Order: sequence, then structure tokens, then C-alpha cells
Amino acid sequence: MVNRNADAMKLSLSTRQQEVVSHDQGAILVVAGPGSGKTRVLTERVRTLLEKPHAHFKVLALTFSNKAANEMAERLEGLGEQKQRATVSTLHGFCLELLADRGKAIGVSGQPQIFERAQDRRQVLMLAVNDDPWLAGELREAGSTKDQNLRLGDWLQEISRIKTHPLTGAPETGSFEERLLDAYNAGLAASGAYDFDDLLVLGYRLLTEAPQVADLYRRIYNYVCVDEAQDLNEAQYAVITALCGDSFRNVMMVGDPKQSIYGFNTSSPRFMEEFARDFAAKRVELTENFRSSQMVVRAARQLIPSYSVEGQLPITGWVRVMVGNNEEHEANLVVDEIERLLREGHPDIEGEFILSKCAVLGRNRYCIAAVESELKKRGMKFFRRLSAAHEYESDLIQQFLLGLRLIANPADRFHLNALLKAWGASADSAPVCAAGVDVIDALRTVAPADGQIDGTAVIDALEAIVSGSQAIRLPLALSLLKRHADGFDEEARRYVYSDAEIIGGEWDQYLRNKPSAASLGGFLSHMALGSTQQPNADGVALMTVHASKGLEFDVVFVAGLAEGIFPDYRARHPQALTEELRNAFVAATRSKRLLYLTYPKLRMMPWGDTRATVESRFLHLMQSVG
Repeated sequence: MVNRNADAMKLSLSTRQQEVVSHDQGAILVVAGPGSGKTRVLTERVRTLLEKPHAHFKVLALTFSNKAANEMAERLEGLGEQKQRATVSTLHGFCLELLADRGKAIGVSGQPQIFERAQDRRQVLMLAVNDDPWLAGELREAGSTKDQNLRLGDWLQEISRIKTHPLTGAPETGSFEERLLDAYNAGLAASGAYDFDDLLVLGYRLLTEAPQVADLYRRIYNYVCVDEAQDLNEAQYAVITALCGDSFRNVMMVGDPKQSIYGFNTSSPRFMEEFARDFAAKRVELTENFRSSQMVVRAARQLIPSYSVEGQLPITGWVRVMVGNNEEHEANLVVDEIERLLREGHPDIEGEFILSKCAVLGRNRYCIAAVESELKKRGMKFFRRLSAAHEYESDLIQQFLLGLRLIANPADRFHLNALLKAWGASADSAPVCAAGVDVIDALRTVAPADGQIDGTAVIDALEAIVSGSQAIRLPLALSLLKRHADGFDEEARRYVYSDAEIIGGEWDQYLRNKPSAASLGGFLSHMALGSTQQPNADGVALMTVHASKGLEFDVVFVAGLAEGIFPDYRARHPQALTEELRNAFVAATRSKRLLYLTYPKLRMMPWGDTRATVESRFLHLMQSVG
């Protein structure tokens, strides 16, 4: 059967895009600027490979963000059964499944349970340090409680640095770093858990220490495609090269060094060049911009003059600057303009302007807090996406999630103690939770007193999940929690209903992706990776610049463009300032049509003082095109 939509799509590709799509054997590096259609090209290449005559192989497509993975999977829907031969995943998600399926070779049994929250990892380290008299002494030498907390944060960063550098960062035998790392890993192991960085470390170990596993995957996947290559770090690149071995070269990498903004996570665009050298890759550059208006492109070029655009849309658009007297006034200007666009629209915006076509971006979450308050005040819909993981606002739901972790991993003493603390129970009263022990019965022995019925409601909801059916009845549990919340005041009830709706949506997303192998442990692990998050909701998007990566909106407001905010006050060295510049470039190029640059003349400091601001050097550059 001829796929006429696919044929039409191929005809509409540019010459360079078609060159990438039709590339067959050998490595290829695609340098693709913002709006150059890289996701479309990557998707069409996967489609073309799968439609090869007599093809029985699979294609592995690795992305940096869950959003990109979901978008690619949706675009492949028209392939029918052939879609089953495409594995689309983030690199962390791929390693999670790799370890779940083959991890026994390096001592990983079953679905790895991930401690993704920073506060959890910090507490694990603190407990590990306290159990080691020498490390505890080193921590006390820092001095005050504040200084000890700072040192603990530095140690966590050092642990992450070691784990994200498996090729060059191994600590010396007998060193302080080795002792610290071993203590932290032992703390995780005590609860049968791993952290986010471990997925890559263990994936690399598995592929190198069990070469038969890497060989199996090379035979399964004839082609590998890697998206957002500018955001690779050493551990990610190590996993890819270990998967490919010495001879496998059917690899495509797509990325844009100008959009590398994850240096804090040790990523670097240098791995694109290393790939070009290590794999002798053919190089293709996509320099068109099919997304942004001419004024937005001009603003982006003011930031990075080397940004070359050979073809773009015949739409003018605009770049406007708005200056508030303070943060509240800045927020009023932003929301006033959104309301004006709702009333009047704009000729450069196709169709009706609706709130979901608009985003307000900030270098950090505090830049957009006043905008959020103003949107609430005016009753305008919005959603927040400030990080990879959702931040649950209901205590009841947070306790329920702790209970889910215990059902999935009874050895998780860490989250058991957190649940007991939430219930006001002593850790000394911790029940025995282990394999073969009923977790629900164990929790009932320490349930809160009758006056504190939230604990009982949580246990009842947990019991509903696992009793009387082989299926995981998560929707029933959530409905029980909402029924319990009907006795709360209005605000607390709204938090429960909102959080329950989000968990229910993530469960539905997980089932769509894992229909034949669903498990509670798998669900929690994929939640930790953010791969179950729903697409953007209705309303104005409130996002950090990092969370907006890969997205696009007709109208973008970049708020808080003042020195010390954007660029961040901590960016004092040239390398850090260059990354801040790339952050501004990414923020600007999220806009398809209209770009607004805003800042407050005065801002409130965390300690209560008011401070005058100076417009950002990035705003100064971009406003020259207006």
C-alpha cells in the first residue's frame, strides 16, 4: 500500500533536508538551527528507513527531551504496524529499559527505582555521612550549619560530576572522593534505589562489561538516530559509543551548538565534533528557519551573529520592549498585552489568538512569579512547567506517592521514614517492609490516630490498588482520595483534585506507551524521568527557559531581562556568560511571530530590600531590531 502522505511530505522537503532523509549507510552529523525542521527531518528519516523493502530491522531514535520523543512518536502514527519497529525514547529512558531487561549481568534486578528528587538525594548523602565518623568530621569542620549545608551541596555536585564522567572522572583509589561516592551509593543501595545519573553509569557498564548485550542490541537495531546532540554529556556519549562498538556506524546525530544550554549538567557541544571525528561522519547543515518571523530571526542574530539563515518565512512579526516600574507593574504590562491580543488578534498570527499560543519565559521561576499572580487575579488560564518533574501541592497526594514507592519497592526504608514523619510517627516504630511482607498490613500498624484520618485514607487508597485484581487499579485509588478530600476546605480540596488529575493523566500516558508490560515500579520510574508527562495544557505557558527547550509559541514574553537576572549573577566567567547568551538565543527563538522583552526597573530581593536594575545586555542587543 502506497503511503501518499509520506510521498507528499518528501516532496515538500528542501534539498538539504532530503539529503538527510535519504542518507543510508554510514554516520551523518546534521547541524540544524532553530526552526530548521530538524524533528521533521529526523522523523522522516526514521520513516524512510522503516519503509525500505523487505526491512525487518528496528530503528532506535534517542532524544534529549520527552516532548521530542512524544512528538516523534505521534508523527510516526501513520506507519501502522511498521511503527512497532521504531523505538523512540530519551537516552535515560532507553537505559532504564536496558537495565530492566538485561541488568542482571551487572547486579541490577528488576525495574530500577529512581530517587530523582534533589532533597531525597541530599538526605541520602546526609545519612551516609553521619554513618561514617570520618566523613561526619569532615562535614563538621565546615563550621556553621549554613556552611555545612553548602559543603553538603558541593559534595553532591562532586558525586554527580564523577558519575557524569565515566571515562575521565573516576576517583583515585583511597581518595576522599572515592570514600564519599561509596558512602552515598551504599545509602542508595540500602533502599534498593539508584539516582538519575546511575541510569547512564549502569547502562555504560552493562554495554562494556557484558559485550554480548551490546552485540544483541546492534543486531536488533540497524540504525540509531540521536536528537539534540549539542546537549550530550560524557556519560551519554559514552553510552552511545559503547552501544555502537568499534564497527557499527549507521548513526545519525542532529543538533545545534548555538542551543547548548545544559552546561550545568556537564553537557557540551564538543561531543558533536567528537562524533564527527570518531565516526568519520558526513556533515550536513540545515540553515533555513521555517518557524520564526523575520524580526525574531534578526533579534536572534543580534545575539549570535554567526547564526546564518539562508531561507525564512515572508512574515515580518515584531520585537517589542516593555519596562515596568517594578515586578508587579511588569506583570501588569504583560497580562494587559495578552488581553489586547485576545481582543484584537494580530495579522501575523494565523487564525484566532488563544492563550495556548502564548508563553512567558524566565531565566528562573522567580522572574515569572508576579505574572502568575496577575493571571490568577484576572482569572486567566495558565500552566506552569518549571522543571522536568511536576511539583505536587497536596500533602495527601504526596503521602500517597510515598506509599506507592513502598508497594513497588518494600525495601525502600528512606521513603518509609518520610511517610512516618508525615504521619507524626517515630522512625523507631518503622514496620518491617520486605519481600513477602504485606506492605499495607505493615503500614496499618503505624497508621495515625483516629484524629488524623489522612493516613487511613492513604492506606485505603493503596489497598484499593492491589486488592482483588491483577490489574493495577490506580484510577480507583485516586477517586477514593478525591472523595476523602471533599471534606477539606476549598483550597486544599482543589490541590488534591488537581494533583490527582495529573497523576491520572500520567498513568494513562504510561499505559499508552507500555500496554503489555505495565507495572507500578515501571510507572514510578518513568514518572521520575518525566516520560509520562502530558502535553502542554490549555492556557498561557509559564516556563523557565530550560523547560521551554524544543517548544514553540506564536507569542513569547521573555521576562526579567535585567543584569544579574538574565544573565544570571553567578555567570562571571566567559564560558558561563557564553552559555547565558545561548539561553537568551533559545528563549528568543521559541517565538514564531511576536517577541516581547520585559524587565522591572525595581525588584524585591529575597531578604525584603528593593534594588534598582539595569537592562540586560541581551535586551540591549535584541531591541536594536525593533
